[in-house]
Amino acid sequence: EPVRQPGIVRLLELSDAYMATLYPADSNHAPDLDSLDKPEISFFVARRDSEIAGCCALVRKRDGTGEIKRLFVSPQARGLSLGKCLMQAVEQSARYANLSAIRLETGIHQPEAIALYRSLGYVDIAPFDDYQQDPLSLFMEKRL
Repeated sequence: EPVRQPGIVRLLELSDAYMATLYPADSNHAPDLDSLDKPEISFFVARRDSEIAGCCALVRKRDGTGEIKRLFVSPQARGLSLGKCLMQAVEQSARYANLSAIRLETGIHQPEAIALYRSLGYVDIAPFDDYQQDPLSLFMEKRL
């Protein structure tokens, strides 16, 4: 779906506020709305009834891989497996685009997210692209 929707803006604001409670600013690597509104990015939305309850972006890289950005589910919709559904949709899209792998960076203070990624087959890797080693970050990959 298009990223420029009021419900998505609200969800990203909630995500930013939540991340600010967990990590210092220099350990937050979340792209802003403008950075997500690009042709190489597919933006996925989960709805509960008609309300936007979750989102996730897939950035297609020139090296044939993809990167997960901005996976977030609203607090009211947690426990409904929306994060898993979003990740499965992203993976399906990545396979359709013939990407070789999906990578992500997440924070060490998000055990639910880490458990989700591990349950879907993501494994730890070294920092990739422009990321630097950060004791608060965990880097993961799933080969497709």
